[in-house]
Amino acid sequence: MEVIEKKPEKYQKTVLILGVMHGEEPQGEMLIRKYLEICREEDIKNRLVFVPCINEYGKVHNIRQNKNGVDLNRNYPTQNWKLTEKNEYFGGESPASEEETKFLIDLIEKVRPDFILTIHAPFKVVNYDGPAKKEAEKIAELTGYPVQKDIGYPTLGSFGTYYGVEKGMPVVTLELPENTPENELWLQNASVFEFLAKNYS
Repeated sequence: MEVIEKKPEKYQKTVLILGVMHGEEPQGEMLIRKYLEICREEDIKNRLVFVPCINEYGKVHNIRQNKNGVDLNRNYPTQNWKLTEKNEYFGGESPASEEETKFLIDLIEKVRPDFILTIHAPFKVVNYDGPAKKEAEKIAELTGYPVQKDIGYPTLGSFGTYYGVEKGMPVVTLELPENTPENELWLQNASVFEFLAKNYS
């Protein structure tokens, strides 16, 4: 799994930005790579750590799950994780059973981010977990997407529950609209990357 880091010599905050946890949601990787094309380390104030594509198998096959048929956003060792039927939301045979989940758990332990942005689709909302209301409201202001605290359905074993609710880390899930041209998505969201790189403190 590719990890890309950009940081100035001295920095205040560490921001982790994640794309493509669900394989049929490639928009996050597109935005990350667009930003990386223009990002210059001399212009940023915070340390930025990117994982452009968490679920390479799912992306290649245009499916939600990974190669084992697991929804990676249901595979975290939360208090509410449980073994479920094997449908598109299957959370694995056990918590943190998947290599992608283990990889992110290890990465987060290593980089110790002050803020995590995970990019999904298709709801066009800014969802947050843990102490991230301020960041969610700022991202909503920049994108024009509404803040939505609850996504509207249970997410057992989710990344946001594990890191935001249970570990108390600020986590924002930026839900992009689907069927939107890439250039339009970039125009809507470029300022989010600029904010996290230069002004988030």
